[in-house]
Amino acid sequence: MFAGEAAYRDLGLDIVTYVPNGHPWQKAGRQVSPAHHRWEMTKLAVQDIPYFEASDVEVNRPGWTYTIDTLEMFPVDDEITLILGADAARGLPTWQRAEDVRDRARIAIVPRPGDERRDVDAVIAGWNYVWLDTPDVYLSGTMLRKRGRDGRSLRFLVREKVWAYIREHEVYRDGS
Repeated sequence: MFAGEAAYRDLGLDIVTYVPNGHPWQKAGRQVSPAHHRWEMTKLAVQDIPYFEASDVEVNRPGWTYTIDTLEMFPVDDEITLILGADAARGLPTWQRAEDVRDRARIAIVPRPGDERRDVDAVIAGWNYVWLDTPDVYLSGTMLRKRGRDGRSLRFLVREKVWAYIREHEVYRDGS
């Protein structure tokens, strides 16, 4: 959430839309938490923040979900900023139709400890991107899921309503 806040404030965005993956192609063959849980947690996370919203466009899309398919839903003249962690940004050239993603969106990159800016810069040279000025905190979905699977508390790492949902539905207890 702090990355969305930073992008909203620092880049002057009108709104930040959170889009949980439906069937992420990068995780083919791996167990992921069910899409309906990801959707519910996303709705709870953005609740009561007027400049955040949630979209279920990828959750409802059949088959593998690709960012370019979502980007193409917007009018071509819309200014789109895609917020990614440095780890994801480093992999951008491998994405489905990467050149089209590059042409459709500015990338706002969240620094991650262990991901050197110069390494990411080298991989996405020529892309329209900006580094967000965020605290040097390693907080990612991967880390949160691992903590949840390990039975460790996520309280104060996610919004209170999301933490309650995770506990009530034992979202990460099944290894996802």
